[in-house]
Amino acid sequence: MSGAAPDSNLPAVDDRLVAPESRFEIWDGRVEYVAPADEPHGTRHSKISALLEAHVSDEYEVASDMLTRTSKMDDIAPDASVYPLARVPDTGQRRLEELAFEVASTESLSHAGAKAQKLASRGVRRIFAIDVTRKRAVEWSVATGSWSILDQDAMLEDRAFAAPLPVKALVFAAKADDAVARALLTKRNPVLIAALDDQRLEGKAEGKLEAILAVLDARGLTPTDQQRQQLSAEQDARQLDAWLRAAVSCSRIADLFDA
Repeated sequence: MSGAAPDSNLPAVDDRLVAPESRFEIWDGRVEYVAPADEPHGTRHSKISALLEAHVSDEYEVASDMLTRTSKMDDIAPDASVYPLARVPDTGQRRLEELAFEVASTESLSHAGAKAQKLASRGVRRIFAIDVTRKRAVEWSVATGSWSILDQDAMLEDRAFAAPLPVKALVFAAKADDAVARALLTKRNPVLIAALDDQRLEGKAEGKLEAILAVLDARGLTPTDQQRQQLSAEQDARQLDAWLRAAVSCSRIADLFDA
């Protein structure tokens, strides 16, 4: 459901009609006030931004409320945008977003549709809206000029995503954190992978410690609190393996630490 071919005579997407950081957009040459979000809109907006940050590939960037010049008479800001990191070679300006997301109540879905038309006419490939009232996600269809309801069990796949984005996560807050975690694992986020590796190593050490204590207990040898603390503090797998072998035949626990 890609947008229309962009008009080469249009202004650059980051040429402004409205002052940035203000609560205004320009619609058909008219200044339009953009009201602050209520709780359902605001919380959903936050979750969508987090989901997009987790799912986009390294070649793309995510923005919230970023103004886009859609025509000579319009300067509007989708709730969330996904656009290429690479700049326009000749000018250094940013490129047009490829994906746009709006959060809307049922009453404002028609207004979101008007915004979707302007974004699609500029060349935005895909435009989505989250209807917080009816708990559904929709995608704009250029062919029909209307919203198409997405299956809640569907996965959004796109060249901008490193991992498919679950529609259900866009709609329901409880699913968002799980989707973010899965996406970060798919992208092999270094912080998350390091934490998992540490957890695995810690789990192995705990298992070896339990084995050492079990062998000692079976042989009637009980470590002192100090000896138990020394055993528990050791994380080196090779040392723990040596102690496990020694636990089978040592006559006293003090001999264990000579292994």
